[in-house]
Amino acid sequence: MKAVILSSGGLDSTTCLAVAVDKLGKENVSTVSIFYGQRHARELSCARAVAEFYDVNHYEFDAAEIMKNSSSALLNSSTKTLEHSSYAEQIKNNPRVETYVPFRNGLMLSMAASFADGLYNGAEVEIYIGVHQDDTAVNAYPDCSENFIKAMREAIEIGTYGKIKIVAPFLGKTKADVVKIGTSLEVPYELTWSCYERGEKPCGKCATCIDRAKAFAANGLIDPALKSFGK
Repeated sequence: MKAVILSSGGLDSTTCLAVAVDKLGKENVSTVSIFYGQRHARELSCARAVAEFYDVNHYEFDAAEIMKNSSSALLNSSTKTLEHSSYAEQIKNNPRVETYVPFRNGLMLSMAASFADGLYNGAEVEIYIGVHQDDTAVNAYPDCSENFIKAMREAIEIGTYGKIKIVAPFLGKTKADVVKIGTSLEVPYELTWSCYERGEKPCGKCATCIDRAKAFAANGLIDPALKSFGK
């Protein structure tokens, strides 16, 4: 069995990587990062650092052209100001949060499946994605939902002769659960980046920073990245 991890350089995907390496061994695992024009492109350098830490092969692809007409506030081309509030607060004013990127996870899973089929030709491959319950608590990101992952899993299995399967180990779990799992696996969270802003250190105010801080606090911990990035 081989594995390809969709790696954003963030907390969830890095924990996925740790889970896969623990299960399959680093020699059977690769990571893939996708540039889609995101404003927080710093996450890509973190994904490289994480791959180096785990000593796995790392690959990067560019999908920015596909997103060039999107109005998502998460894109570098956007002139929108990011809301500094939780997803629950944001959803009160707009059923579609400004940081939603159109069908992003569908695109990334499809790209990863195509790539994995060539990289590990003929082998059975698991594609890991770090979606979890908090991503869909207020339907902020529908492409993180259990129904979405189920549909993509079925489509990819059908389209790859049953050889490639999606693994979403944190479906039904909270971000606090993810931190608990990662801590037990000694994940190097100090190398990871989640903030949606472009700064040199996490802003602590955007929705993803808020969720990340709560997840560590729920485990009685302080986010080690706050020290490594000078917060």
